[in-house]
Amino acid sequence: NEEAQTTLKAQEAIKIQLGAQIDGFGTIACDTIFVGSKEVTGRAADLALATHYANELLLRMMMPPGMLATGSEEEKKKAQAQKPYSQTKITQLLEKLVKTYDCNLIENTTCWLFGRNEIEDKKKIILAPGEGVKGEGLAELGEVWGVEMGVSTGSGKVKTLPNRATLHRRTNTTYSLKRQSSRQTLSEVQKKFGTFPFSLRQLDDERAGKVGIVECVRGGVVRQYEVIGSTDNEPVDRLLTTIAITKNGLQKLSGPPQPNLEMFKSDKKITDEEILKILEQPLAKPSSSKPKKNNKKKKSKSAKKAAAAAAKPAQGEEEESSEEEDSDDE
Repeated sequence: NEEAQTTLKAQEAIKIQLGAQIDGFGTIACDTIFVGSKEVTGRAADLALATHYANELLLRMMMPPGMLATGSEEEKKKAQAQKPYSQTKITQLLEKLVKTYDCNLIENTTCWLFGRNEIEDKKKIILAPGEGVKGEGLAELGEVWGVEMGVSTGSGKVKTLPNRATLHRRTNTTYSLKRQSSRQTLSEVQKKFGTFPFSLRQLDDERAGKVGIVECVRGGVVRQYEVIGSTDNEPVDRLLTTIAITKNGLQKLSGPPQPNLEMFKSDKKITDEEILKILEQPLAKPSSSKPKKNNKKKKSKSAKKAAAAAAKPAQGEEEESSEEEDSDDE
């Protein structure tokens, strides 16, 4: 078909997303790669860096206040008493960061609370919400979330594309299906996938499934995931990380690998002090498998090094100081 004939171009942003579940506990990972490029330049580099740093910022703002606080008991209590980032504040800071790279957040990008047999539970954080749209709740200790980040070099507005939908998911709606092929398809979906997403290719008989799924979708017992893209046809970069919020900090259960930031060449840098300060914060306590002193030093340097990479060097002395810290890490 026409979609299968699509030719990928150099530096084109391509999304890869996978999901898995064990005993009803699901994880999702999504990454965006840039086709055939050892070095990414221009607007593609701006997009990649904006998305990476926005994702790092969002992960840190997901943590409850004071979770990783150090110092005296009084200092820890003071840190824990601070208010968490509101959904409005989260969007404001993320928008400020991506605009540094002349990019925009994808409208209605949603982070969901995960539960058993459920990847869209009762709480959700919506980034850049559209008119009349709002999230519900914030992340808390002991929860698992799917944290999504979507950024575009365009306006961030999206539309439904004419591409055929191939991913579906059973809903909690009940409906009396009339066709036998529809009932057989729904029965297979319930047994194999429960309420998790599935591809029609995973059905025993894909051709029969394509017929049976039509009434299932029409009756609302199965939801189809429409293919969406930017309204202005500008590139979109998307990441999704599944995290668990534990007493030791944020643990990544699945997600994109750490990118090689040196391959992205952009003349734009983050200069906002509030954002840089948040980016310096670690995501978790140092591991206890090594001496605490060394781990703490390494973790602190790693976080500061990442923030320094995003920041614009002001003077030659600062550049030299950064190089010295890099050599210490090595």
